[in-house]
Amino acid sequence: MRLDPDDPRPPYMQVATQLRAAILTRKFAPGEKLPSGPELSKTFGVARQTIQQAIRELREEGLIVSRQGSGVFVREKTAKPVGLRPHIEEAFKRGEVSIDFAGFSGETLHGAVQEPLDNIRAGRLTPQKITIRLLLPDTSKPWSLPCRVDNLQDEPLFRQRAEKITSRHAQAIVESVHELRDLGLVPAASAEVRVSGEPPRFKMYVINNEEAFFGYYAVSEHTVALGGEPVTMWDLMGKDTELFHFALSDGPESTSAQYVQQSTAWFEAVWNSVGREVT
Repeated sequence: MRLDPDDPRPPYMQVATQLRAAILTRKFAPGEKLPSGPELSKTFGVARQTIQQAIRELREEGLIVSRQGSGVFVREKTAKPVGLRPHIEEAFKRGEVSIDFAGFSGETLHGAVQEPLDNIRAGRLTPQKITIRLLLPDTSKPWSLPCRVDNLQDEPLFRQRAEKITSRHAQAIVESVHELRDLGLVPAASAEVRVSGEPPRFKMYVINNEEAFFGYYAVSEHTVALGGEPVTMWDLMGKDTELFHFALSDGPESTSAQYVQQSTAWFEAVWNSVGREVT
């Protein structure tokens, strides 16, 4: 474990990234004790304070726990909500990257892939293949949710507004991925969007067919300006959705592994049956 002198990120972030990768790839197993602060300081060639900052980052992400008088340990596997971004960043270190998303807008995914894509442009990451697929709601058809608060009916102007939001984020992802392909930075890279039916009541990500993340959208009262007038809607709020993590690495007979397999099968079925291609 060494720091990259060409990496513009602060040293504590580089240390956190390498420790995070070691935890996610199970070089440090659940329940295992991490090396002590002085040991990590010597390994990375940084000050103790830098290690403490990195440990704080991982603790806030829920990857580790500190036990008074005993040290720092990798968190045992639980149903604790997790952050998506570190797992996506780790996935882009692989030779082949695949991300399937089903949800309302793709806004969170757009934010999560920006740093890995920037690192590819800078030459710090070199995947050979990227495949991203987004399954989004069909804004051309009436929805039962989101809906107006006053009469629980579909609101066409709200769907038009949602179309602009989803298109903006989806198009940004597609253009960024295809730019890497066109520049020759990634030999094979594709990003596709399909639409199907109403907005789902959940968001789901499947990464490399090995990990799945699932979370329910909160239904919240939300007033928006539509046609120059304020309209109160029952909206699906996704930015603060708590995501739960499932992985094949938990064992072939585990509930977690079965969830990944079923999520992959569900996405493929919808994508290839009722999913409609959009330009």
